[in-house]
Amino acid sequence: MTSSAKWNKIVVVAATLLILAVVNWAIWAKERHLAEGEVIYLALAPVDPRSLMQGDFMALNFEVANRIQDALYDRHSDSDESHVADGHVVVHLDARRVAHFQRLGAKEDVLAEDERRLRYRLRNGRVRFATDAFFFQEGHVERYELARYGRFRVNERGEPLLVSLHDDELEKLGEVER
Repeated sequence: MTSSAKWNKIVVVAATLLILAVVNWAIWAKERHLAEGEVIYLALAPVDPRSLMQGDFMALNFEVANRIQDALYDRHSDSDESHVADGHVVVHLDARRVAHFQRLGAKEDVLAEDERRLRYRLRNGRVRFATDAFFFQEGHVERYELARYGRFRVNERGEPLLVSLHDDELEKLGEVER
């Protein structure tokens, strides 16, 4: 084997190990987020009924996202909104841990005891929290028709991660009855 072939083999092995390390770190970080993140509920808001249920997923929109959209529009109604970037919103948690819009916020805003900071993203002009769809097993649409809240785990940076959908009483949907 030539030295060039040996060098190529070393590069391939090193790159493979680096990729595996990065993937495993990302998995560990998500698992930690799910295990240790603070539980917060976001109320679902209506979406286009034609895209609500499409086979094995449900299109999602959240009331807080609509309020952020309105606040961003009010803030930038005089100018081009294309410069608006991802950001943070400050929400108030009620006794059931349901989040309610308070104000657009920054990382350095001082929060009250019942307030939390959530990171949102702007995608195609729409405010998104973690995802805009919830996937479920095909043929189980009826289990999710009562969805009124999304349950999130939020890490210390305000990143929300959707865990499950819940009804008006915050009961988890999709549980198989036995």
